Amino acid sequence: MSLHWTLIAGFLYIEIVIVLLLVLPVFSPQRWNRILNSNFMKALKSQASYYFMFVFVVLLIFLLDAVREMRKYSNADTHEHQHSHLDAEMQANMRLFRAQRNFYISGFTLFLSLVIRRLLILVSQQAQLIAQSEAAMKQAKGANAAARSFMNQKGSESEAKDGATDEKVKNLKEKITALEKELATVVNDRDAVKSQAASVTKEYDRLLEEHRKVQESISASGDKKRE
Repeated sequence: MSLHWTLIAGFLYIEIVIVLLLVLPVFSPQRWNRILNSNFMKALKSQASYYFMFVFVVLLIFLLDAVREMRKYSNADTHEHQHSHLDAEMQANMRLFRAQRNFYISGFTLFLSLVIRRLLILVSQQAQLIAQSEAAMKQAKGANAAARSFMNQKGSESEAKDGATDEKVKNLKEKITALEKELATVVNDRDAVKSQAASVTKEYDRLLEEHRKVQESISASGDKKRE
């Protein structure tokens, strides 16, 4: 395997490890959020889109080159080596096998780069929603405790302060209602992100299954051509 294909294969292995770390419950969303919001990651975020586009274009070029090599050696195996020497035929089959291997490597690498980008977005959104829901929950509990404290003091206060106390209690109740509505919205958004993450996982499994079927179809067609 040449140097650039070795590098792409190594990049593929790294992507597989990253996908496993994102899919499996190794780290909590809060920890992922801290990692993504670290100083190093913040420095990369400003240029992340350019890096992604560069890697995407490079992988796409190698994928197209692998497709070209597959077509080239498939045609050579069909037309030029029907009655050639066994060594030449084996060499052509070996080149065709390398082209197919490069196609699978570049194809999987390109596919996993898109999956990783989407998973990072979903993990970051989920972590932010969880942090917002926790903050809203603490704020609602604090407001509720303050309202109860004012309500307990209401009976011991004088009639002159009843109007002001009632107004404070009313304001606190309105604030609690608003916070509860905000908390419900945050919880619904968090559940929607979790559902979307589950849908992405299912779509990822479906795409892997389709890719496997395409791989089997290409292998079968290659065997038929050599026969």
